[in-house]
Amino acid sequence: MKVLLRSDVDGLGKTGTIVNVARGYARNFLVPQGLAVVATEGMAAQAEVMQKKRALQTAADKESAEALAESLSECVVNVSAKSSDEGRLFGSVGASEISNAVSTQLGTQIDQQQIKVDLIKDLGSHSFTIELHSEVSVSGTVEVVAEES
Repeated sequence: MKVLLRSDVDGLGKTGTIVNVARGYARNFLVPQGLAVVATEGMAAQAEVMQKKRALQTAADKESAEALAESLSECVVNVSAKSSDEGRLFGSVGASEISNAVSTQLGTQIDQQQIKVDLIKDLGSHSFTIELHSEVSVSGTVEVVAEES
């Protein structure tokens, strides 16, 4: 059964794409959820309009991500954490703490899921990456310092 996707569906396609799916999948999931409509003869024009709209939105998102990347280029944020005398942290510093630090210190809201970093368990300087768009990412540094008692 051919359907026109009204939204992006993981593993199936993007908005405006006409795909062939199982009849039950379309009837029981895609159509009731509003993710797709049954494709008819005249859907090709509608699919083309949806694809153009998606392309314009993607271009606008990329431009705003590039502007944000330029303002965040080589950013350095400071995070304080409890640590032992040897410099090991009691716990760890991850994407959530870095996201909060970027928000408070640089004034830019970044979703923690956009931050790619291994868990930090030592004091010192560590690098991380912020993926703002599928084609735009920016690197930064987090300085982990001992929390004052």
